[in-house]
Amino acid sequence: MSPVIDIKNLSARTAVSPILRDVSLSVNAGEVMALVGESGAGKSTIAKAVLGILPAGIKVTGGNIFFEGTDLLALAPAKLRELLGVRIALIPQDPLTSLNPARRIGDQLTDGLRLRAGLSRKAAFDRALSLLNDVHIREPERVLQRYPHELSGGMRQRVLIAQAFSLNPHVIIADEPTTALDVTVQKQVLRLIRDMQREHRTTLLFVTHDLGVVAQICDRMTVLYGGKVLEQGATAEILQNPQSPYTRALLAASPRYDQPEQSLKPVPEALIAELRREIGM
Repeated sequence: MSPVIDIKNLSARTAVSPILRDVSLSVNAGEVMALVGESGAGKSTIAKAVLGILPAGIKVTGGNIFFEGTDLLALAPAKLRELLGVRIALIPQDPLTSLNPARRIGDQLTDGLRLRAGLSRKAAFDRALSLLNDVHIREPERVLQRYPHELSGGMRQRVLIAQAFSLNPHVIIADEPTTALDVTVQKQVLRLIRDMQREHRTTLLFVTHDLGVVAQICDRMTVLYGGKVLEQGATAEILQNPQSPYTRALLAASPRYDQPEQSLKPVPEALIAELRREIGM
């Protein structure tokens, strides 16, 4: 079976330095793949490259991004836009800034359904109600009439999850979707994303720096540092027997709720210096 997403030797840079260094990874149908690493590792850059929304200062300098056999980097912008939302969707990081503060939730959910799925106003409204029920939002009729600032952070994130799944895309990219949430709400949202992913059999590319999140919902993981892949494999195997010294250092620096007495160990500066020399940073 061919992977749904197949990234081959992807490189990108700013005017002064490389951002991605020959990144290769694949994501199979129905799988949850994590992109893991510290800030600046290149996780979100990979996600934005797939979506075709890289900032103006970052340019792809080599490689391919195949989606169901089509190289996204070779598509005209108009053709790429036809895929976005319909076959490839995004759950963004910050629910407050990702929703239009001047428009009601109902309008924001139904716009895509009417434009991309061709639904009538009534059918789009009914679909929006169903979506909010799917993400366990109480009183969905009332919520559709609200503005984003009238909802809690957890409810706004649930709205964005509903929006991402609304057109039944083949792939959803989740870019650190629980960063702005407290721990209790984070756990609920993660369970919701995993449940909906399984129900819809959606392929999920999950960007995170949190190895605890990876352990909960991801089938496989790719560990990055400085835009370079250091380790890939099944999540359980890597967490139990990491091969890269950097992965071992990340695990040692992560809190263990089953071992509260264990002190955290920062990633050694000598290891970072060695990695930077190897990568050429």
